[in-house]
Amino acid sequence: MNRFHASGVSRMAVIAVAAASLVTMPLATMPASACTRCLHVFADGTAVVGRSMDWVEDPGSEIWVFPRGMKRQGNAGPQSFAWTSKHGSVGVSFYGVATACGINEKGLVANLLYLAESDYGPAVAGRPNLSIGGWAQYVLDSHATVAEAVVDLEKEPFTIIAPVLPNGDPGVAHLAISDPSGDSAIFEYIGGRLKIHHGRQYVVMTNSPPFNDQLALNAYWKEIGGDVMLPGTIRASDRFVRASFYIDAIPKNLSGTKAIASVFSVIRNASAPLGISTPGEPNVASTIWRTVYDQKDRVLYFDSATSPTVFWIPLDMVDFTAGAVVKRLPLKAGETYSGDASAGLRAAGPFPFLEAMPR
Repeated sequence: MNRFHASGVSRMAVIAVAAASLVTMPLATMPASACTRCLHVFADGTAVVGRSMDWVEDPGSEIWVFPRGMKRQGNAGPQSFAWTSKHGSVGVSFYGVATACGINEKGLVANLLYLAESDYGPAVAGRPNLSIGGWAQYVLDSHATVAEAVVDLEKEPFTIIAPVLPNGDPGVAHLAISDPSGDSAIFEYIGGRLKIHHGRQYVVMTNSPPFNDQLALNAYWKEIGGDVMLPGTIRASDRFVRASFYIDAIPKNLSGTKAIASVFSVIRNASAPLGISTPGEPNVASTIWRTVYDQKDRVLYFDSATSPTVFWIPLDMVDFTAGAVVKRLPLKAGETYSGDASAGLRAAGPFPFLEAMPR
C-alpha cells in the first residue's frame, strides 16, 4: 500500500512526467472512460462536492435511504466481508447492484468512478472478500470522517472482487471521499496494490490514466494557464484539467444556493451531451445524471440529464433510526421531481451488491 500526502512529488518532476506522457501516449491509445468528481470548500466552511455519471446506457439509478443498524454482507462468496452499519446514509444506486455515490448522516460523501486500470489483486487466504458494489456503501456505513476511513482502509480489511457489470463491462473503479471539513482522499488499486492520496488538495477525480498520472498532466496544463487555453474534449484527462481549473476559480465568498449552483456549473462543464459514445471505449459516453452534495447542511441534489428540474433530499427529512425501513425514490421509469423530493420516498427492500466470486 502506498500513501501520498500534501508534500507529494516535486513540481518539476510531475511536469517532466507530463511532458513525457504527452509524447509517448498518443491520444488514440489513451484509456478513456467516464465521470467527474470535484470538491470546493467555501469561506464559510461549507464543503460542496459534485459528480457526473457518464455511461453508455441508462444504468437505472435510483435514490436509496439506508438506516443505521443494517447487517451487510459483501456478496463475494463464502468468505464475504460482513459489517453492521453505524451511520445512516442516502445514496444513488447503479444497476441496482452498487452504490455509485452517497452521503451519510455525518456529512461524509463517497463517489465511485470507473477506472479501467484497476487491479485489486487475487483473493488473500484468511482475508474476507467484498464485491466492488459494496465498497462505497461500506465507507458510508462505517465512517464519520476521511481520516477515520483512511486509517481503516489502509489496513485492507478485505479484498475487493470486481466482476462484470450487468451490461457486460468490467466492474472496476476507484473511490473518492470527502467530509464536511474539506478533507479528501482518493483510493486506487493499481497492479494489485492500494494507493491512497490523502489531503485537502485532492479535489478532482475523473478516470484514466491513474490519479498520479492525472496530477502530472494537470501540472503541465497549469504551466500554460487555464485563462490562456484548456483542453476541451470529453476524455478523462481533459475533464480533469478543466474541472481543476474551474473548481479553483469559484469565488470563495459564495454561500447557500449560489454555492450549490457554482459547483453544479463546474460539473456541467465537464459533462458530455446526450447521444455521445465511442465504439470500443467502455465509457466515453453521455452524462446520464449529476449529483451535488452540501456536506455542511447534509443535502443530496440530483440533476437528471433527461429532466428539466433539479430535486433534492435533505437528510434532516429522513429517518435513520436503527430498525427504520429502507426507502427508495423511484427513478427508473422516468419519474421526475422538483424541489424537496423526500415525500416521494417509498419503503423497499435493500438491493444486493453485485454478485462476485473470488478468482
